Amino acid sequence: MTNWIEIALRMSPATALVVFPAAAAVLFPVAALAMKRSSQLDVDVWQTAFVANLVGAVTYSLLWLLGGPPLRPEVWWQPILIAVCLFGGMTTQFLAFNRGEVSVAVPVMGMKILVVAFLTPVLVGEEVRSLLRISALLSVVGVAFLNWRSADGAQRSITTAIVAGCAAAFCFGTFDILVQKWGREWGAGRLLPMVFWLNGLLSFICIKGFRTPLRAIPRAGWRWLLTGSLLVSLQSILFIGCLATYGQATKANITYSARGLMSVLLVWTIGRHFGNAESSLGAKVLCFRVLGATCLLAAIVIAMSG
Repeated sequence: MTNWIEIALRMSPATALVVFPAAAAVLFPVAALAMKRSSQLDVDVWQTAFVANLVGAVTYSLLWLLGGPPLRPEVWWQPILIAVCLFGGMTTQFLAFNRGEVSVAVPVMGMKILVVAFLTPVLVGEEVRSLLRISALLSVVGVAFLNWRSADGAQRSITTAIVAGCAAAFCFGTFDILVQKWGREWGAGRLLPMVFWLNGLLSFICIKGFRTPLRAIPRAGWRWLLTGSLLVSLQSILFIGCLATYGQATKANITYSARGLMSVLLVWTIGRHFGNAESSLGAKVLCFRVLGATCLLAAIVIAMSG
């Protein structure tokens, strides 16, 4: 473990901004598959949000051991504001999945990349080069293609998916920018634990939405839920810790958007082991996802060359 930490500390910012978001992009779809499996075992979205946020609060507590600069009580509102953005993003994300079409909500939430790209100059005062704006736009197009679904089945309402998805994109994008803006002054070992502790406290609001008590969750459901929650926390530590340490939220998000490509590869190769049926989707969906993967790869190449 010590060797890995030493290697991480010796990385240049340019290398870290590729390696850590890329590793998070691999872990995220695995976590999503585990979460999806838990939902098939009668775990509702509010229980998932509640448990995942509490696991995140415990996991991020370990970062306190990294130490950091003295606490800054005069700006106590900063971690509170970041925690509110995080909680807002999580709850609206689950609302979009629960009440609307996932195939609409996920592409809409991909707009987070654009939120980061265009709000960074406003909130951070850091110029975003035109090539990164092009990459952000290509990433959104790629995410939309990757989440294209066939028209089979009954038509559902998409209004909630669009509204909640846009809200989640805005919250998560603002969260990323604020972590970049204030993370270095607070230190990742101080800001992130406090943000996730506050998010854990806010998550008790989710209890009102439980369909059944937590004790009613079957053992298999708990196993997949906890596995997914731990993986979500691990990938978020890699990604958010990178933002807090190095900044560059736009470039980090473009690399992180490769999780769309990874989700396609994992669903089609190991998805059946998670009880996922997406590997049986038709050729039309596969074609759109190949187009999406191509867009994401192009976005990453353009960002790195810029």
